[in-house]
Amino acid sequence: MAADQEAEQEQSVRRVLVVAAHPDDMDFVAAGTIATWTDAGLQVSYCIVTDGDAGGSDLNVPRSAIGVIRRDEQRKAAAALGVTDVEFLGYPDGQLMVSIELRRDLTRVIRRTRPDRVLIPSPHRNLRNVHVSHPDHQAAGEAALCAIYPDARNPFAHPELRTEEGLDAHIVPEVWVMGAHDQADRYVDITDTFDRKIAALRAHTSQTGHMTTLEKRLRDWGARQAQAAGLPAGRLAEGYLVLDTR
Repeated sequence: MAADQEAEQEQSVRRVLVVAAHPDDMDFVAAGTIATWTDAGLQVSYCIVTDGDAGGSDLNVPRSAIGVIRRDEQRKAAAALGVTDVEFLGYPDGQLMVSIELRRDLTRVIRRTRPDRVLIPSPHRNLRNVHVSHPDHQAAGEAALCAIYPDARNPFAHPELRTEEGLDAHIVPEVWVMGAHDQADRYVDITDTFDRKIAALRAHTSQTGHMTTLEKRLRDWGARQAQAAGLPAGRLAEGYLVLDTR
């Protein structure tokens, strides 16, 4: 996309919805971008499908406590990026599937927040990078795409959302796919927000507290993304595959 078209498109975006399978997912791949958007005055909302209750590495922490811990960590991470609207759907971590119930619940969030842009996990398995191919990520990405098209825009899909909850149909103009690094066609320079990305990730103490090389790993990854974007040396970026879903 030409730079002037990109700038015009950005000016039309006011509300963004981020869909993730687990707490911390968006912070690893999109926190710098999200901070850039909130700094620019965009309203960003989170919808996190599970509580991440299968995560963590401390065997002494009861499983029943993990979901509460991770919800709190995610809210703190969101606050570091300027996000206050954080919703959890409460599906079991590690068991996510594309179901009509999940499609309905995501449709509800889309119709409530009425975003101009939705960020989603990639619905595809990356055979070269197992870490971005968690089955929950794929299920959340596919269910989100189904909710975006055709569900959210179709007033006759999940009719109870309209008749009982007053949520009218909504068309999402564009989707940004997170984690689609080998297919990225849009990049955001996050050099100036990288420190907040790290702060957001450090808020997930149960997940990142043991990671002594976290900042270096993410700085190296951001530098590779910036190189792919054609940015000058020393810059950092996050990349996305952008879909026109009007």
